[in-house]
Amino acid sequence: MLKTIEGIHHITSLAKDAVRTDRFLTTVMGLRRVKKTVNFDAPEVYHLYYANGTGEPGTVMTYFPFPNVVVGVRGAGEVGTTVFSVPEGSLDFWEKHLAAHGVGGLARGGRFGEARLHFHGADGDGFALVETAQDRRSPWTGAGIPAEHAIRGFHSASLLLDDSAGTEELLALMGFESVGAEGSVRRMARAGGNGADIVDLETDAMAAPARQGAGSVHHIAFAVADIAAQRGVREALVKEGFAVTPVIDRDYFLSIYFRAPGGVLFEIATNEPGFARDEDLAHLGEALKLPRQHAHLRPYLESHLPPLGA
Repeated sequence: MLKTIEGIHHITSLAKDAVRTDRFLTTVMGLRRVKKTVNFDAPEVYHLYYANGTGEPGTVMTYFPFPNVVVGVRGAGEVGTTVFSVPEGSLDFWEKHLAAHGVGGLARGGRFGEARLHFHGADGDGFALVETAQDRRSPWTGAGIPAEHAIRGFHSASLLLDDSAGTEELLALMGFESVGAEGSVRRMARAGGNGADIVDLETDAMAAPARQGAGSVHHIAFAVADIAAQRGVREALVKEGFAVTPVIDRDYFLSIYFRAPGGVLFEIATNEPGFARDEDLAHLGEALKLPRQHAHLRPYLESHLPPLGA
């Protein structure tokens, strides 16, 4: 069992409209845009990052907004629900707040004794809020959501799989332990993790395969402290037969990628260097930051990418 993976680092989804996505994440959900950059492989498309005030690993939701992307179809082999942590007693506030913004899919529920509120993102993303006691992560309050209700970061991610056995074994290798089952859901948790340290495996043998598009999670990333820890994880995964990419520099973290047995794309990302490496903490996410290989495209990108709010 690996002991260096701390929990979820970030979750990356696809979107259709950059402006609508940015407005939803900042105005409706109250997250801070901590980085405005572009897709490494498609620089004509934004890569937008939203998190708490510092971009702490375990709080970071990111988006690739492709204007011509089809709408995603939910199904097996994907992260079906991204779940955020809010303080106890906050769901009444959030239900009224989300309803006032016309958010769809509002539904109360529960899992493993935790109260939760389901809702849809800007492209039908599967989101939920869970009331969590003693979440010490600092919220972002710059968008006007009161601190006593504001999102703390990720609580968990729920993977929908037609067969979860292989993914359960993988997560066990990654340091997650089975802590219970409820119906078709198996909960895996990383003891002493970063607060974003739960993965729920929902099994549905009859589920059709997911089709990625707007509103779909592209990949889920797990956090390690640094490159040394990442190397150890990579070696262990390769030894187990996983096809793992070489280390890729993503400017704000180093990444490796591999496909989990259930079809979900996993990433292992370092906590360092973080989002303040190229702009002051007080001004995160304001200026367009470009990877070195795309710096020559700045005049074109600044005139063609849709402008986002402050």
